Amino acid sequence: MRKFFYFAVFIAGMTSLAVEMAASRLLGNVFGTSNLVWASIIGLILIYLAVGYFLGGYWADRFASPAAFFQILIWSAITIGIVPLVSRPVLRLAADAFDQLQLGVLFGSFTSVLILLSVPVTLLGMASPFAIRLAVGEAKDVGRISGRIYAISTLGSFIGTFIPSLITIPLFGTYRTFIIFSAALLVTGIIGLWQASGIKKALPYLLAAVLLAALAVWGLPGGDKTTPGQVYETESAYNYIQVIQREGFSYLRLNEGQGVHSIYHPTVTNYYGPWEQVMVSPFFNPAPYDPAQVKRIAIVGLAAGTAARQTTIAFGAVPIDGFEIDPKIVDVGRKYFDMNEPNLNVIVQDGRWGLSHSPYHYQIISIDAYRPPYIPFHLITREFFQVVYQHLADDGVMTINVGRSPNDRSLINALSSTILTVFPNIYIIDIPNSFNSIIFATARPTQVSNLFKNYTYLKSSPGTAPLLLQSMELALSSLQPAPAAGEVFTDDRAPIEWITNNMVLNFLFSNEMETSQ
Repeated sequence: MRKFFYFAVFIAGMTSLAVEMAASRLLGNVFGTSNLVWASIIGLILIYLAVGYFLGGYWADRFASPAAFFQILIWSAITIGIVPLVSRPVLRLAADAFDQLQLGVLFGSFTSVLILLSVPVTLLGMASPFAIRLAVGEAKDVGRISGRIYAISTLGSFIGTFIPSLITIPLFGTYRTFIIFSAALLVTGIIGLWQASGIKKALPYLLAAVLLAALAVWGLPGGDKTTPGQVYETESAYNYIQVIQREGFSYLRLNEGQGVHSIYHPTVTNYYGPWEQVMVSPFFNPAPYDPAQVKRIAIVGLAAGTAARQTTIAFGAVPIDGFEIDPKIVDVGRKYFDMNEPNLNVIVQDGRWGLSHSPYHYQIISIDAYRPPYIPFHLITREFFQVVYQHLADDGVMTINVGRSPNDRSLINALSSTILTVFPNIYIIDIPNSFNSIIFATARPTQVSNLFKNYTYLKSSPGTAPLLLQSMELALSSLQPAPAAGEVFTDDRAPIEWITNNMVLNFLFSNEMETSQ
């Protein structure tokens, strides 16, 4: 019985962290995975655990029995299994509200799901002090027994951190992850109660086990979201992935879906977005610059391959190294976005690591791996831009897709100041009718007049792709003045969250949102 008791402590510890990881994805599918969302989840779960520790210690001193301990685990398991059932309609409502930016519904849904977690997590918090009270026989054993229980529980928590992210969520999804861990805890509790009090007391809970088993096998009806035109959704270790098709266009949306990460149409090639601007990059070099001078391209943040398709149209079948950390996005790109160019070399790897270990030098390096508030700090620092610079050819140009709000250019200013510590020149354009700006940084000193001269040269060249000329025309008409000075980011200090959170919150709570729709 003692060995099984310790096993139950291990399962409880594992479930507590698994619930936290699954909750982050449950909310991340709708509200994103910004540090504000993570802070809310971690902070409230710690509060629920603290309440559980207090109540568990109080109750254990008065009603300590193995049967009570295992019943706590059982009811915690049952309430964990209820979370996906109750949260799905709430989160679908939130997803619709997010599409329309209805803040009241968003806040209410977010709060409701977090409150929904309060009962199971509080019950899990009660388990540890209850377990210590039951396991301690004499006062002299308190330190040794409590240390052993906390060690076993922490080891379980360690395992529970990795299993959802690496195994159950990618294989079975977030909802089934809740069910799987709920079932594991429930079976543990039922077996323990059976051993402690007999089969009659444990028997009524078997119905809950059967129900959870059915949910694990058949799942919950419908998808996570009900967006019009949705044809596919899945979850990976990194993202909630959604494909939407409307009027012949395919759109890739990730997580909360407040941005289109790739777009595809079998006959339309110009989407007047950030993707086409990648092909403009080399023409900041002195004129005449011929498209044939582009020998190799790198794209950090390949997504479903829109930029790769556009640059192939402009420059022909030049080798393109596309770095994408999420293999499921690559699969989606090949299936729904015709990402099958023979010149595209897909590299499933973190962009900084992959680029730093590349043996090649490039005429174009496109960075399209961040969108506020999801900006990997290691891709915005002076040290990262030094890596980019070292992998550019003499005529190479770095292109970055940057998000902004209508009246807040602080992120652009900070990135520009950081880039200028490495590169000699930068140029900025704003994509019309969007919250996107493009920063071009040239490896050698250049002038903005080069772009005008190259446009004139290419316009008179009969072999120039019309898409390239259209993209250059947009860039020429959208050039911005030199940015204001901003903070320089380094690997040691890159407070990107301060900038992005402030930008997003100011946008949401101002009238910019209404005027921008």
